[in-house]
Amino acid sequence: MTTRSCPCGLPKAYDDCCGRYHSGTAAAPTAEALMRSRYSAFVKGDEAYLLRTWHPRTRPPRLDLDPGMRWTGLEILAAGDGTAFHTTGTVEFRASYRGGSLHELSRFERVDGAWVYVDGEFLS
Repeated sequence: MTTRSCPCGLPKAYDDCCGRYHSGTAAAPTAEALMRSRYSAFVKGDEAYLLRTWHPRTRPPRLDLDPGMRWTGLEILAAGDGTAFHTTGTVEFRASYRGGSLHELSRFERVDGAWVYVDGEFLS
């Protein structure tokens, strides 16, 4: 069992946090949990999970992740809706990487009961 802390920033072991979503043994219960798990998938280079959790309407045919990219942290700045009581949600976050950061407002929807990433708007 992996005891390393989860890349998403929550104080849990990877296997008990985003790892269970990546393996398919659990589904992210909120838009924020999905956002965190997608960040962790970028850190881990898990292209299959990223594609699986992307809305079919906006999903690219494939991803080409940069193996040299080193993600260094995730900060959730705001979350709107995106709970068990909603069908849509937003998460504003800042993802840091070696040499800079990415600030985005991401949109999420439920498809067949599961949260998926729709798209995002880069913020300055």
